[in-house]
Amino acid sequence: MKKEKVLIVHNYYQIPGGEDTVVHNEKKLLEDNGHEVVLYTRHNSELKEMSLIQKLLLPINAIFNLRTYIDIEKIIKEEQIDIVHVHNTLTLISPSVYYAARSMKIPIVQTVHNFRLLCPGATFYRDNHICEDCVSKGLRCAVRHNCYRDSKLQTLLCVINMIIHRLTGIMKKVNYICLTEFNKEKLLTLKQIDPERVYVKPNFVKSHGDIIPAENRKQQYVFAGRLDKLKGIDLLLEAWKMMGNNAPKLVVCGSGPLEQWCHDFVKDNRLDNVELMGHVSNDVVREIVANSLALILPTQWYEGFPMSIVEAFSVGTPVIVSDLGNAGSIVEEGVTGSKFKCESVEELSGAIDRCRNLFASVIAVYKQEYAEERNYQMLSEIYERE
Repeated sequence: MKKEKVLIVHNYYQIPGGEDTVVHNEKKLLEDNGHEVVLYTRHNSELKEMSLIQKLLLPINAIFNLRTYIDIEKIIKEEQIDIVHVHNTLTLISPSVYYAARSMKIPIVQTVHNFRLLCPGATFYRDNHICEDCVSKGLRCAVRHNCYRDSKLQTLLCVINMIIHRLTGIMKKVNYICLTEFNKEKLLTLKQIDPERVYVKPNFVKSHGDIIPAENRKQQYVFAGRLDKLKGIDLLLEAWKMMGNNAPKLVVCGSGPLEQWCHDFVKDNRLDNVELMGHVSNDVVREIVANSLALILPTQWYEGFPMSIVEAFSVGTPVIVSDLGNAGSIVEEGVTGSKFKCESVEELSGAIDRCRNLFASVIAVYKQEYAEERNYQMLSEIYERE
């Protein structure tokens, strides 16, 4: 029987992010396909308006929020919900949503947007390097390094929260949607997770407009993102310097802490084939990507799920990416782009040479894996297994 009524649960951060867009997109996707969707949300901006007593109780409520438990049970009963789909529970909703759904014998699906179930900092990154100490050596490592908001106390509370819900056994009763195979591989390092309850379904984007044929595109490559070392912008410009006069045009879209460094580097090394555009709107970025030979993402960390990659696929543009984490998991060498060792300027240059004549295969993969219709099919199949 088709699960018609879906309860989507999401806790908004104070700063808007990609998870919010995914929630909006999936809600509309379900509604467009005949589902009735009920949305239960909280917003971390509420923290600013809390009384002193509420703030003192916040550590307890972050572990188990009784209000959430009561609200979810009530919604399930009154709306006759068939399945609960959770995106984010931090900080106000809390994992109590899982217990409420289980008490009502309703299946739960959790989309895993980051690495928070394994790493209190959610990124597997600290002190300018990738770090998986909490997986290999235990969660005490996070407390030692103040991994959550650079606070020992807040990190300790995160760790206590994680330990409690691991011990209760609730994690074995939740179904997980990972966005990549890499994401799934990391999640399954937790013995509390039932492998049969872990699925892979990427995010999706809609295709906009006609695909520009390869012969009509500008002879340029594009970087779009924050200008900092985490995104590898310094490595990228070093590669353009190394290629010298043989380097094609590079368009750089974005701003960030290395913006002035980028301007100085381009000027000092006379990189006349590099155009620094500063911050531009997402619509303009998509137009530039659609008219370029490839998008370059030289990221130096695992990433979450870079929507820029799938947006590039949707306009037939291949992606050159570091062979690292989720980003490296999305791109298939010689099919949707090319990959290089994350710290190698020489390999980045070689990856540019290999990323040619892939436009047809990029579109084929987009339609098969990342288009709206295919995404609904995948999501529906996951729901129906529960």
